[in-house]
Amino acid sequence: MKNLLNDTGFDELDRAILEELQRNGRISNADLARKVFLSPPAVHNRIKRLERNNIITEYVALVDRESVGYDLLCFVYLSLDKHDAEHWQNFREAVAAVPQVLECYQQTGDFDVIMKVVASSREALNRLIHDELSGLPGVCRVKTNLVIDEIKATTTLNLK
Repeated sequence: MKNLLNDTGFDELDRAILEELQRNGRISNADLARKVFLSPPAVHNRIKRLERNNIITEYVALVDRESVGYDLLCFVYLSLDKHDAEHWQNFREAVAAVPQVLECYQQTGDFDVIMKVVASSREALNRLIHDELSGLPGVCRVKTNLVIDEIKATTTLNLK
């Protein structure tokens, strides 16, 4: 497994910066500098280097889905009838246009694709599956599992 942090000269201070930013992406440079025992300009330069090297790819606000009306979280499995590059590209573009799809991965196994999707109600989920997902390019089989309890949900990567 390629580990850019280890392979390209990033050090424990870079790891400490990344760990703090994963906990609090809104931390000020001054506060971050105090936590990692560097000057604010040094922290700023390290963050810019992490961004240039695509180790930090974006900054986001994590929104509680239920608080904004998405009561259902589901995993949807899809099989595709064709697997050539053109069909995959058409599928990728179509999935990108469906806002309820939070994540989508090509996988091995019984299904070609797994998606993490949200819906506001059973009716909305039914419409999503029948009107949107079943109609995606090349979809020939769909299986849906409803999440009944989120046991662990994190965006934090272990950098050790």
